[in-house]
Amino acid sequence: MAATLFYLDPLPREGERAVLDGPEGRHAATVRRIGVGERLVLADGHGRVADAEVVGAGKDRLELLIGRDRSVTAPTPRVTVVQALPKSERSELSVELATEAGADAIVPWQASRSVSRWEGPKAAKGVGRWRSAALRAAQQSRRPVVPSVDELHTTKGVATLIADAVAGGALVLALHEGASSHLVDLPLTRVPHVVLIVGPEGGLSGDELARFEAAGAATVLLGPQVVRTSTAAALALAAIGSATQRWRATPFGEQPA
Repeated sequence: MAATLFYLDPLPREGERAVLDGPEGRHAATVRRIGVGERLVLADGHGRVADAEVVGAGKDRLELLIGRDRSVTAPTPRVTVVQALPKSERSELSVELATEAGADAIVPWQASRSVSRWEGPKAAKGVGRWRSAALRAAQQSRRPVVPSVDELHTTKGVATLIADAVAGGALVLALHEGASSHLVDLPLTRVPHVVLIVGPEGGLSGDELARFEAAGAATVLLGPQVVRTSTAAALALAAIGSATQRWRATPFGEQPA
């Protein structure tokens, strides 16, 4: 059985000792009941991982001896998901699914047809919930890198993001039911960065579509079925993973020493 993953940032070097406390330590010691002599894997959330042995255990903390540490190679292409705000009851689900499917970065977007509105203090709270959801999902799926969650973007902000990404060599794809090109048919193996634009339940407005295309985005069809905005990114990530080397990588816990 694979060792359990916990996050500790900064991550100590091999041979050093560390204490896992706070929410992670409490979960490890109290919920998982990990004790002295057991082994686990630590990650800093940014690409470094290390083996660790438990040398001491308390009610809500573990004392660890750090073993082999190494860096994990990021998958290519990098995938950023620009996610229109889903309905409140499915908001965090969209982040969890995208994280489990491999998103490297997530950008919340206040689309014109989004039912949910993050206005004033709601924006900071919403971003905080999405970041917590990304952390939980990354740990569940044993990801050494936790996807970043950006601040809330307006449509103007997304258009700027698209233009900057295209200038940097990225391929920007807006999922749209009226597109003639299919996502699964695109040659993605040589693309360094893919940006996925996922609209709200009501779809992209004409103005949003025009702005995004003017900034350099192309529209693509995900498939014949109509899916919820909260699941669209995960399905698109699965298609990209199958068409590239992203899902052919060795799980970090099984990499040779």
